[in-house]
Amino acid sequence: MHVTLHLTNECNMGCRYCYVDGVNPQVMDPSTACKAVDLAVSDCGKSVGIIFFGGEPLLYKDLIYSTIEYANAKRKQAGIHMHFKVTTNGTLLDEDFMEYSARENLFIALSHDGVREAHDLHRVDKGGAGTFDRLSDKIDLLLKYRPYAPVMMTVNPDTVMYYADSVKYLYARGFKYIICSLNYAADWSEEALGQLKEQYRILADFYYELTIKEDKFYLSPFEVKISSHINRHNYCHERCELGKKQISVAPDGKLYPCVQFVGDPEYQIGDVFTGIDERRRLDLFLKNEAEKESCVDCAVRDRCNHYCGCLNCQATGRIDLVSPVLCAHERILLPIADALAEKLYKKRDPMFIQKHYNDMFPLISMVEDSAAL
Repeated sequence: MHVTLHLTNECNMGCRYCYVDGVNPQVMDPSTACKAVDLAVSDCGKSVGIIFFGGEPLLYKDLIYSTIEYANAKRKQAGIHMHFKVTTNGTLLDEDFMEYSARENLFIALSHDGVREAHDLHRVDKGGAGTFDRLSDKIDLLLKYRPYAPVMMTVNPDTVMYYADSVKYLYARGFKYIICSLNYAADWSEEALGQLKEQYRILADFYYELTIKEDKFYLSPFEVKISSHINRHNYCHERCELGKKQISVAPDGKLYPCVQFVGDPEYQIGDVFTGIDERRRLDLFLKNEAEKESCVDCAVRDRCNHYCGCLNCQATGRIDLVSPVLCAHERILLPIADALAEKLYKKRDPMFIQKHYNDMFPLISMVEDSAAL
């Protein structure tokens, strides 16, 4: 069970594509956070993930500290494995927090949109000023303590021309795990989609070059689609299971099946005080699990993100309605990813083979990197 605690809807930035409602400020009470931990432990099996989210969660570092202290006590009591993660805009990272993260093994994911031209167009402060320069030293600090920290990049129609340059920039800064997502709620024109296709072709060449050089990295669009072919029989089991493996907790303690739904009464599935409404949880899961009418005859539906209820809600306002932009994106990306994988496989590239056919590769890679330090 993974539980995402939306500590607050407040933020010190004003990103132009943000979907969080920050009009009415809310902050989670420490007792609510503890109740959320209790719920996670009671429904976990042997592993619990606690994720701190916002708004900007680092506005309330003390709440993070107290929640982790409580969770660690519960972990010892229950004899389970527990891990922690925070997603942040990075502006409030400092030496003390990074030392704490290393000590408590708090995983940190940074939101950053790449080169200045892309990042500063949307990721702005409350006054509308770009935050690219403010994050330069923060990136160095983050990777000093957490060299495997992922960076999460959002691609918009008006920044898509910088997509490849942004990935290359973030890689050059030291990020080895680059998670790229389209803003499906935006207005994507045919011209923007054409540019997206060209950017993926450039990124495929970049991916190929890094792989041939045996550089270790993770670039989500290609990794996911290559895996969906190699592990086709298991891929369907890795699909979105709305509300089953992950639950989001609003600042007031209400429960939702994923981050995109927080605050929407239509998708509430209980609260931390009375527990999960299992009937409601199952109803939403089954509604999301049902094949979408528009996808029944699609040849690539088993490898497509159309099953993601959170993504569908972002784009169309409904979990059972798929955005045409998503369809266009999948049809653009899949052939490019498949051609890239075929090229590397035919070459019998050792890095590619290890990365995609050896389940132990992530562990072996981390051991190798640790020994090299």
